[in-house]
Order: sequence, then C-alpha cells, then structure tokens
Amino acid sequence: MIHWHSLDTVFLDMDGTLLDLHFDNHFWLEHLPRRYAETHALSPDAAKQKLMAMINAQKGSLNWYCTDYWSEQLALDVNALKAEVSDRIGYRPHVHSFLESVRGAGLRSIIVTNCHPDPLALKLALTGLEGHVDSIISSHELGYPKEAGEFWRRLQGRHRYDPARTLMVDDSLPVLESAIRAGIGQCLMITAPDSKKPAVSAHPVIPSIRHFDEIPAGALARPAAPVTH
Repeated sequence: MIHWHSLDTVFLDMDGTLLDLHFDNHFWLEHLPRRYAETHALSPDAAKQKLMAMINAQKGSLNWYCTDYWSEQLALDVNALKAEVSDRIGYRPHVHSFLESVRGAGLRSIIVTNCHPDPLALKLALTGLEGHVDSIISSHELGYPKEAGEFWRRLQGRHRYDPARTLMVDDSLPVLESAIRAGIGQCLMITAPDSKKPAVSAHPVIPSIRHFDEIPAGALARPAAPVTH
C-alpha cells in the first residue's frame, strides 16, 4: 500500500476525495440542465443533451472546471445556481480523522484542486475544510489543470516539494496518471467518490481505497525514536 514513513508531503484532491462528489455530479447532471432548460425554453432532455455535448468538448481543459467560462457560455450565473443546491455539499466518510492523522504524523497537507475559486470559496465556507490542512491551491491560480504536466512544474513555484517524498490522493485516474508522469512518488486512488453511486473498480497498479478508514490504524504514526544510553 502506501509507505507513509517515506513521505514529507501529501497532496489531496478535494471533490470526490475529501468532499462528496455527489454535489458536483448532481449540479452538472441534474440541476444545471433543469435550470438551463427553464431559462432557454428547452425540454429537459434537449437541454441536457446540448449541455453534455458542450461540457464534454472541454474535457481535460481548464475551461471544463471554470465557472466563469460556463456562466458566459450558458448566459447563466453558474455560481448562483451552485448556491441553490449547496445543502448537498459535505464531507466523505472518515475525512476528519484521516486529516488529523496526517497532521499528527508531521506531514504537510496541501489541497490541490481543479475547483474554480468561486465554488471553492462556497465549499470552504460551508465545511471549514481549510482549518484541517496546511494550504489550498486551485489549478486556476496556476493556469493549468492537474491533468497537465505544466501544473506540477508551476506548483513547485508555489509549494516547493520533493516529488519522490510526496503522495497524491485523488479520485481521477487522469490526474493520478499526470502525477505519476510528473514524478510523484506515490499515489492513492479513491474508488467511491460519490455517496449516491457505486464504487468504481480498483486500479490494477495504483493503490486504491473506498474510504479512509481502510488505511490501517497506526499506519501514519512515526516510528519511535531509538532509546540511547
């Protein structure tokens, strides 16, 4: 599994790793199409089909995650629409205890997220997540999504890290593959990011867990210093 004692830094995805991906899936697949249909006098099915085509065309780019971009493209206030269903924002199971263990082990914890700063602010206001980690950075600050190699190079300019002594935890296989290409020493995949959907299959090579309680108790504890006389 993960060699915790060889780490200095833990990079953590937010949506689908620390927070329940149900909020984002519900917003993009259900709430936004419904509100788009109402605004543009379309049937729900037609609205969803049109939206999915537009969204999928931006997959892998920073636009995919950018609420400013989608507000302009759709002539809707996407951030305001997200606030309409913000009651669905919440933690995934066992996150608090895991983050406490990371901090207790003396590891630096940094959230690296593709979430745009506006919905990020909404989520932080409702969860207080920033109080449980050392730092948070949005890929929009760096100009590249986590799927791009340039993201990791620019991240070095913000938070100096030793890739070989760093862990990336994420629910996105393209992001984890990007991290591996960037030299990140260890990766951990979350297979149950959405509480309303079944878990995906574990990866054959990248270590995978459904929830953080699968990490063995005491795995993050630092070895006791040798007794000297």
